[in-house]
Amino acid sequence: MSVYIHGGLRIPIGVLHGQYRNMRPEMLGAQLINELINRYDISQVDGIFCGNAVGTGGNIGRLMGLMTNLPNSVPGITVDMQCASALMSIEMAYTHIASGVMDSAIAGGIESSSLQPDRMYAAGDNREGLYKVAQFSPNDCSPLAMLEGAERTIQKHNVLKEDLYPYIIGSHQRAIEALDNPYLQSYIMPITIDGKACVDECIRPKMNEKLLSRMKPLLGPNSITNAGNACLTHDGAAFVYVSHEKGPFRIHSIMPWAGNPQFSPEGALESTEAILKRTGLTMDDIDVVEWNEAFAIIDVLFNKAYPKHLEKYNKLGGALAYGHPYGCSGAILALHCMAALESCNGRYGLCAIAGAGGTGTALIMERM
Repeated sequence: MSVYIHGGLRIPIGVLHGQYRNMRPEMLGAQLINELINRYDISQVDGIFCGNAVGTGGNIGRLMGLMTNLPNSVPGITVDMQCASALMSIEMAYTHIASGVMDSAIAGGIESSSLQPDRMYAAGDNREGLYKVAQFSPNDCSPLAMLEGAERTIQKHNVLKEDLYPYIIGSHQRAIEALDNPYLQSYIMPITIDGKACVDECIRPKMNEKLLSRMKPLLGPNSITNAGNACLTHDGAAFVYVSHEKGPFRIHSIMPWAGNPQFSPEGALESTEAILKRTGLTMDDIDVVEWNEAFAIIDVLFNKAYPKHLEKYNKLGGALAYGHPYGCSGAILALHCMAALESCNGRYGLCAIAGAGGTGTALIMERM
């Protein structure tokens, strides 16, 4: 059974302790879902799949669903695949509908880095003490695991700090240009807090090489990873509505993936290669590529693998400009992919994202 995306929305993306500093993610998500239902005149929802990586737990997706205008009988499922959570939520909605278990679903994710709770290991746990970052692989308990994975990947591919500058600056420049893109803006829900309109807080019109050269390394004096080539932490919410009824975008194929947790940024590339191999498509067939550029090294990986297809890549800017609210970033990719396909009158769009622990997932959509 074919599964279609009928539309979706995201809120403007907030930075840590910024415009959403006091807004619980389930409340932001509920507000967004209510608007999604009204805007697309949705009459049936059989389930909610909600990505979340650093929230309070306890099936926060169900808590969010109970705050919407949907009936209490609509089940809510929280998905934790860390950075890949929201794209996996869309894939789970796809599988439920394609198998006939559901007819329709809302899928995406919510995140608040601003309200990320402190946690504590139990007395009998040999890891001991307070922590914010979960353990992602058996031999690594570092709270800086993702940054260290990016640094290892940078070193593995012999990339210099200056090599990353064009990708960072280009991402911000394309995001600035996209402020006037009507297709993208149609997928962003206006939201006002205390009388002030919220915006994508991290886009920097004046990002330049001089500014990037002054940024301090985050992992010691000889490291390359810094606040310019790695995403900050963010707050956000993004969801799409999917069903078996024909809509403007068809989910062509999905591909969960896993690999070496020591080089987690490679997940975007390797899940892309896997889904292209499985479907028989090539990058020549793809009109739009949306990768979650949590780190600029991910852009380098795309450039090395597909040097003839750079014009397809993150056409509206990427996460280095917009931000990376972990649990909802995959849904942001899907929305930006839809907007980019509409902008260029394209047919196939590919979304891919790497996740903590050496995971990743990819999705190909077809514009009908």
